[in-house]
Amino acid sequence: QVQLVESGGGSVQAGGSLRLSCAASGYTNSPQCMSWFRQAPGKEREGVGTIPIRSGIPYYADSVKGRFTISRDNAKNTVYLQMNSLKPEDTAIYYCAAQRPVSVFTAQLCRPVAANVDYWGQGTQVTVSS
Repeated sequence: QVQLVESGGGSVQAGGSLRLSCAASGYTNSPQCMSWFRQAPGKEREGVGTIPIRSGIPYYADSVKGRFTISRDNAKNTVYLQMNSLKPEDTAIYYCAAQRPVSVFTAQLCRPVAANVDYWGQGTQVTVSS
């Protein structure tokens, strides 16, 4: 049984930093992509970014580009989301997800697309105060 367990959420003032972790277990076959999503109260779930598991560079949503960094430690089956220069609008529940790549013309790309998610974590709250 696949499990994704997030940790590292909390409360921080604007301009601060947090690092989220997502530890995976129970895979028979490793996913090709690991993504982070977030959902703020009253809003739809938003893709934050995705990292390929084997090779390749992460992809980020425009709203977090330059402030958030996704990394992986394959030996630990863990993916991280380093969040810097946090803003109040970053307040949300953050979810990690194991997903299949997205078909873009003839390429298979890792992009945060909820419809391609096979497994979700339980979520961790991030609150940024002004």
